[in-house]
Amino acid sequence: MLIEKLRHQLAGHRAHRFGPSGESAEQLQLALEASEVAVAAIMDRLRLPEDDGAAEPDRPRRRPIPDHIPRMTVEIAPGGDACAGCGGRLRRLGEDVTEELEYVPGRFIVNRIVRPRLTCSGCDRFVQAPLPSRPIERGRPGPGLLAHVLVSKYADHLPLYRQSQIIEREGIDLDRSTLADWVGRSTNLLEPLADAIGRHVLAAQALFADDTPVQMLVPGTGRTDTARLWAYVRDERPWAGPAPPAAWYRFSPDRRSEHPQRHLAGYRGWMHADAYAGFGELYRSGAIREVACLAHVRRKFVDVHRSQGSAIAEETIARIARLYAVETAARGLPPEERVCLRQAEARPVLDDLEAWLAAQLPSLSGKSPLAGAIRHALVRLPRLRPYLDHGVLEIDNNPAERAMRGVALGRKNYLFVGSQAGGRAAAIAYTLIETAKLNGVDPQAWLANTLARIPDHKITRIDELLPWNHR
Repeated sequence: MLIEKLRHQLAGHRAHRFGPSGESAEQLQLALEASEVAVAAIMDRLRLPEDDGAAEPDRPRRRPIPDHIPRMTVEIAPGGDACAGCGGRLRRLGEDVTEELEYVPGRFIVNRIVRPRLTCSGCDRFVQAPLPSRPIERGRPGPGLLAHVLVSKYADHLPLYRQSQIIEREGIDLDRSTLADWVGRSTNLLEPLADAIGRHVLAAQALFADDTPVQMLVPGTGRTDTARLWAYVRDERPWAGPAPPAAWYRFSPDRRSEHPQRHLAGYRGWMHADAYAGFGELYRSGAIREVACLAHVRRKFVDVHRSQGSAIAEETIARIARLYAVETAARGLPPEERVCLRQAEARPVLDDLEAWLAAQLPSLSGKSPLAGAIRHALVRLPRLRPYLDHGVLEIDNNPAERAMRGVALGRKNYLFVGSQAGGRAAAIAYTLIETAKLNGVDPQAWLANTLARIPDHKITRIDELLPWNHR
């Protein structure tokens, strides 16, 4: 019902293309896109039959792929020239041709799959090779095309309606709703890989956690609520750890503390995070130990210095810079050597910083931004101290913050998700794409390969498809 209402509103805007309607029409396009991705994800998850279009007369129909798109013909014939039943000679009656639109970097092609129909001259047995498994039947997209749509949306931040317009310049008619359907179904198909990445992240000695707001459409109301995307990152590269880096994203309809508690159920180890109060229950259980973030502490003093030119803020920033200089020297060293270096060079600086900040506070107005920054620092710095004694820990939460940059850029372009199902689809896509990037793997090439293999791949061997195993 919501999708039909949005389509009706969009049609009205298209009929009056003047004034401020362009921006409103764009927002309606984005709202439709978000809702259609969510619906496709739900339908695929529930294994509902695909709509034949009878109930939606305005739904776009599949059109033939234009003749100017290059064709690559592949013939799939049964093994052998003799009948498996009687040994008689097989003769060709005809053929079935399936065209699959595919994307290889820089251009579209059509995979023309030819399957001869054969019959036995001795026993009239009919023989034909089966059609190979494909990620998605609807629209017959190739795995490279599905990967291109996902990467364009979630890595290059290109909304689906704009992708549709770009593809149309190639003479190919792919409606936004078709692309949204592919996104929803592709992310469902790839969900076991995202789950495997999540298990890998939760096996870490230490992880990094952060969250960011995203707007979620509320069905039937015409308004949005503030939902959240959470990122949990494993990155052992600073201490030359053996495990591949990975980022695991989760979606929730709000920021209640029950969500990270559910995400991290069963995790035992350290967690770098900001001062979000909702993490408190995790720390109180004793299973997860807190590591504060020096970058958050520094940021408050930077804001004060920019606005007021405070000498105290400037001195604090300089002292923090000395702590980061030690980390530069420690990067890439094994944990034991990092601890020795930090104890010798960072601990005295951190001790002096805490004492110096405490001495400045009485001379300041309690309501001033600088006093607030100092109070925040004096609460957080003691919770940063574990990094001095454990070489597998970091001085800040920057890996998680970097993992959120792509979400922030995408949020500016697609504005919102259509529902909780759409939010889960986005979390799956970000998990796959950002983890591939962390491992220096081209997400387009890896996803194309994975989407081609995963329909017939055993779920018990899903780890073979993870990005760090891509060759």
